[in-house]
Amino acid sequence: MEKQKCPEVRFNSFTKDWEQSYFLDNIQNIIDYRGRTPKKLGMDWSKSGYLALSALNVKNGYIDPRIDAHYGDEKLYQKWMSGNELRKGQVLFTTEAPMGNVAQVPDDTGYILSQRTIAFNTEKNKISDNFLAVLLGSPNVFNRLSELCSGGTAKGVSQKSLSTLEVIFPTELNEQECIGNFFQNLDKSIALQEKKLSQTQNLKKAMLEKMFPKVGSKQPEIRLKGFSGDWDTIRLGSLCSIGDIDHRMPESTKSGIPYLMTGDFFGINGLDFENAKLISNEDYEQLSKKIKPEIGDILFARYASVGTVRLVVTDVKFLISYSCAILKTSVNSKGEYLFYWFQNSFAQNQIEQEINTGSQRNIGIDSLKKLSVILPKTNEQKAIAYFFKSLDETLALQQQQLQTLKNLKQSFLEKMFV
Repeated sequence: MEKQKCPEVRFNSFTKDWEQSYFLDNIQNIIDYRGRTPKKLGMDWSKSGYLALSALNVKNGYIDPRIDAHYGDEKLYQKWMSGNELRKGQVLFTTEAPMGNVAQVPDDTGYILSQRTIAFNTEKNKISDNFLAVLLGSPNVFNRLSELCSGGTAKGVSQKSLSTLEVIFPTELNEQECIGNFFQNLDKSIALQEKKLSQTQNLKKAMLEKMFPKVGSKQPEIRLKGFSGDWDTIRLGSLCSIGDIDHRMPESTKSGIPYLMTGDFFGINGLDFENAKLISNEDYEQLSKKIKPEIGDILFARYASVGTVRLVVTDVKFLISYSCAILKTSVNSKGEYLFYWFQNSFAQNQIEQEINTGSQRNIGIDSLKKLSVILPKTNEQKAIAYFFKSLDETLALQQQQLQTLKNLKQSFLEKMFV
């Protein structure tokens, strides 16, 4: 059966069938310094200089200089890369651990090609760098490469396996450039959205530190307008009732009441009801006699990810396993305030000091009750909770927008390649 020769989605001005060829027929040569190290060259890494590109810092679409940051001085660079200097736009590909990350050299400042990463010099009259970067990142090509991989746990691509790889792509360089530019613009939108999300996350982190008093202080460094006076210190056990459900693990049922564990926490304040274990109504009634979660309560992870919290904002009937404590306050606004208070470093440091270590990290109910909470008057508690709730809503929107862009890119990668 003849393979499809054009993609489902295509720019209108192009109609010529795509052609199939061996991948390496379009590559002039591959720069591969597999196994080369400074020690083998009789030298060593430096504190600064030329960044070494490895399978750890070459990510999909970009280079992260913070990860596996090794540098070579001028002497090492010349001895390592002489005659094969990387140029701006050149396509990089990670051959293993992980296999399949694709990025382009960002500039002409010079880089050292290090472990498990190769670079391609293309046949310029056959394939462009921008298109090659997208082609190698397309699902179809990645799946073919995965099938050709050698190795056990850490599968890798060799030049031998690349020689058997067949690809289908347009021979018109103008169409290649249109596709390459389209995905470059999409990647720029994704990068911009990631930057906005990161800035908001950093803002929240900073405000969690500055809007709650530090150890030994009775006032925060930054305060919302209209509020003054010292804050009070009170034991958590005096602010709310704290308990957990029966320690018996109920049996799963095909339908019934969601029974959540800390593994069902996700996102900023998410609870995964869709994939949660289900229990019978009879078990729910029996287990919830002692305590059950309701709107305004805080779910506090007592095991594993100790100190992770969720604020109950839904009236869905559910139970949380004994791995979580349920904190109940008489006033909902106090629950909202405590939800954010638990996220600042002063609270987390206290929690860390109370953790029991052993086969599994955990914190007891009595230890939770002893935690010191610093809090202002009720109106300021409400204002602080509202401030952070607004930040969380912004974060949730930005995460949704980022995921939408990523889904859009994935969809186009599937439909714009054969």
